[in-house]
Amino acid sequence: MTNPDPHRPRRAQGALETQVLAALHEAGGPVTAGWVQDHLAADLAYTTVMTVLARLLAKDAVTRRREGRSFVWLPASDGAGLAALKMHKVLDGERDRRAVLASFVTTLPEDDEQLLRELLDQAGDEE
Repeated sequence: MTNPDPHRPRRAQGALETQVLAALHEAGGPVTAGWVQDHLAADLAYTTVMTVLARLLAKDAVTRRREGRSFVWLPASDGAGLAALKMHKVLDGERDRRAVLASFVTTLPEDDEQLLRELLDQAGDEE
């Protein structure tokens, strides 16, 4: 797909989703797609905002409920949950999950590695 406006740089993949999620977090409560459109720095069509929200809904990153004749939208989790969702997305897109995880773990700072070990131990204890 070509960029319709050669003077406007293309967004990085997922950047628009991140902007929409940031707007939803900023809202602090359920908002309409129109509200999201008005609060984004980018000049986006309403249909574009709706497409992004539908994609986020399919990824379980947002929830919606009907209010009157329209839907209101909420982020499904906090910032930590969103980061975890992104990590899952990266893993799901790779063939060799073991290699990705091994590379990730071996590059962690020592404090983060210790924290990860503690969290894995806790998760094992809960099972």
